[in-house]
Amino acid sequence: MTDTTTAWTRTEFEAQLRAKSAAYHIHHPFNVKMNSGGCSKEQIRGWVMNRFYYQWCIPLKDAAILSNCDDRETRRKWIARILDHDGFGEYKTDTESGGMEAWTKLGEAVGIDRKELWSLKHVQPAVKFACDAYVNFAKQRPWQEAVCSSLTEMFAPQIHKDRLATWPEHYPWIHADGLTYFRKRIPLAQRDVDHGLEVTLDFFTTRAQQERALEILQFKLDILWTMLDAIEKAYPA
Repeated sequence: MTDTTTAWTRTEFEAQLRAKSAAYHIHHPFNVKMNSGGCSKEQIRGWVMNRFYYQWCIPLKDAAILSNCDDRETRRKWIARILDHDGFGEYKTDTESGGMEAWTKLGEAVGIDRKELWSLKHVQPAVKFACDAYVNFAKQRPWQEAVCSSLTEMFAPQIHKDRLATWPEHYPWIHADGLTYFRKRIPLAQRDVDHGLEVTLDFFTTRAQQERALEILQFKLDILWTMLDAIEKAYPA
């Protein structure tokens, strides 16, 4: 009989979390199509415009986590995530510009000017709903749960590597500078995973808590999957 009451060890719990990679949107048909060269320019641009809203919401999500967090050391580490995306003041180098600017470069590289991208007028309702749900979760739930929801970053480096490996061949019309976001996120994602995983493994220690953590991670995976469902429907060809 399977024991469903005894807590997993730290190693077992981490393995359970990582096993959730099977539901990551790297496996979504639209992402598979995109990385195999099957998307039109309109589909690539549609994905970039809609995914930008997710980038838009990330600093809001991280600020919500900070507002709920009563642990100083966590706040000192977590605040870097906001700067990673919003940039460092009057930045003068690419390193300081942040993820929002890097994604804007991607938009320009696929033919979307900054004003159009930042207007958010092309964001599909279901994409907006999903991203807003993520921000609201971070606002309303304990900060440890919100940190746990960020652990989809465990699976992100591979999806970025896939784009860097396949896009130059399949989409030569996209200027190489536009892929800067993907390059920058690979090392940053690993840093974020190390911290988020430490918080999660430390906090969710009973079996009930660990099961809850898996539900939270699935919730975030569902958000990412739902976004691609909406994009795929909006840009069929």
